[in-house]
Amino acid sequence: METMVNNIAIEKAKTSKIHDVDFDNLSFGSVYTDHMLVCDYKNGEWEAPKIVPYQPITLDPSAKIFHYGQSIFEGMKAYKDEDGKVFLFRPLENFKRLNKSAERLAIPQLPESHFMDGLHALIQLESDWIPTNAGSSLYIRPFIFASGTGFHASPANEYKFIIACAPSGSYFSGKVKVLIEETYSRAANGGVGYAKAGGNYAGQFYPTKLAADKGYQQVIWTDDNAHEYIEEAGAMNVFVRINDTLMTAPTNDRILDGITRKSILDIAKDEGIKTEVRKISVHELVEAAKNGSLKEMFGAGTAAVVSPISGFGFHGEDYTLPELTNSYASVLKKRITDIQYNRAEDKFGWRYPVE
Repeated sequence: METMVNNIAIEKAKTSKIHDVDFDNLSFGSVYTDHMLVCDYKNGEWEAPKIVPYQPITLDPSAKIFHYGQSIFEGMKAYKDEDGKVFLFRPLENFKRLNKSAERLAIPQLPESHFMDGLHALIQLESDWIPTNAGSSLYIRPFIFASGTGFHASPANEYKFIIACAPSGSYFSGKVKVLIEETYSRAANGGVGYAKAGGNYAGQFYPTKLAADKGYQQVIWTDDNAHEYIEEAGAMNVFVRINDTLMTAPTNDRILDGITRKSILDIAKDEGIKTEVRKISVHELVEAAKNGSLKEMFGAGTAAVVSPISGFGFHGEDYTLPELTNSYASVLKKRITDIQYNRAEDKFGWRYPVE
């Protein structure tokens, strides 16, 4: 039997899987909730979204997602505070970026109401799935892909928008050691690096595997031309602290406009931390490591929030970062997570209640 919430039709699952889940031992993104939101684009328009039991998707072998890679996604989280109230973090930014990615991949723009009303209804329905353990949250994955058929190399005429959820623990544990990439590029000028396109991530796996074979957990991507400037850390934006200045690369065609990145810059300024958004050369990074002025490096993204970097490799040599008792990374992570979990004032207006 269907019910309606926020003009969203809901077909509830007959039974729930929640009692089979060990919420004290959650890995990241491998257990899925009872329901998902589904919405189809057909005949030139997005149909009404609906919530259905979580289930496999059936596609024709000629669906264009398999052949031409029209696929985009977002990453979000829902949080529950000590009183059981549920919050999202800057969800409109995710919606805007999803449509920015859609435009770059010739995917039809999704209406804001489909995204926000559907997301709101789904999180309300799945609120019991939001874990309350420290560092845990409900990871939310909105994505769009080409479901239309045909072998002709052209945009599809049909698409599918889905939101699926996974109760998850921490993405990374501890610090990571990274390798500065000197051969492969994550993205190029004029390309799709700024979009959250599935192919961007597929292209990262091989160079990351090569780095892992050498004992590193991630790579630091550099520019596509001369590999002279650092750009991103694995699938995250990267921050560098030299002396007391916190720096990150400017966004461009190659760098994702991270929501956590923007939030960290605003919080850092509020903390009185000097920030610079500018190009950071590999040479500058190596020299700072040698003379002791390089104090910190960390990745920033939705999944990990802040992932400290313990050291980096370049030209066959490893550079170790110092252990700090009151690092910018720890201060900024606490500030942002305190807002997300409703443990502190939200002077920026980022917290979005789901009621």
